[in-house]
Amino acid sequence: MIPYRWPDPDRAYANGDFIPDAAAHVQRWEAQSRAFRASQPNARLDQPYGPGPRQRYDLFLPEGPARGTLVFVHGGYWLAFGPQDWSHLAAGPLAQGWAVALPGYTLAPQARIAAMVAEIAQACRQLADALPGPLHVTGHSAGGHLAARMGCADLDLPVTRIVPISPLAELGPLMATQMNATLGIDAAEAAAQSPARLALRPGCSAHVWVGAQERPDFLWQARTLAEEWACPWTVAPERHHFDVIDALADPGSDLVRTLLAP
Repeated sequence: MIPYRWPDPDRAYANGDFIPDAAAHVQRWEAQSRAFRASQPNARLDQPYGPGPRQRYDLFLPEGPARGTLVFVHGGYWLAFGPQDWSHLAAGPLAQGWAVALPGYTLAPQARIAAMVAEIAQACRQLADALPGPLHVTGHSAGGHLAARMGCADLDLPVTRIVPISPLAELGPLMATQMNATLGIDAAEAAAQSPARLALRPGCSAHVWVGAQERPDFLWQARTLAEEWACPWTVAPERHHFDVIDALADPGSDLVRTLLAP
């Protein structure tokens, strides 16, 4: 694993502090997601996959039989957001004939990261049982971590491809951040839940994606996972942490082609 040094861990992971007008991105996501949901006649919203209040997913179905299912796991440092904030990102894969599911999960401090991993795994199993075709998983930031965990060898899941976007693949550095007072990551959980310390499951392909203008620590995280898994990684030009996911809404984008590749 590539050595790591963090003189100021909170600054290293403060994405919004280094993105001009960062709050406008959140407002844009909310507006685009509302409009997208309203435009989808084949949407199945707020479907349960477990008994918890956040153990629910939104599912968008294409016209005609689906070629497969893409799961998108949202980010927010395991502390914020829900599926309804990212609906518009289903547009690209949906236009390519794939069903797209966006699961929620219990946030910290109500759940530890290990419990969130188990919840997303449960959602993936349910979706695989309910829908035909291959199951691919992607996610952004903390959701990139959860997506990457779905491809790890310690989980017996029917997931055939993983594309983590700007993933938090190594949890060790986050133990030194102020937000860890809420997350509660300790050495044992960092060891057990860091994808970069775990093997990629045989039969599951992976491709790591990150923006070229992201914080150095996110570039380090992405490269570390790609090197540990010996898989390709793409550094998207002129993209930062908040707009690297925009390409998901474009059915002709390189990111969507990468997500849906065999």
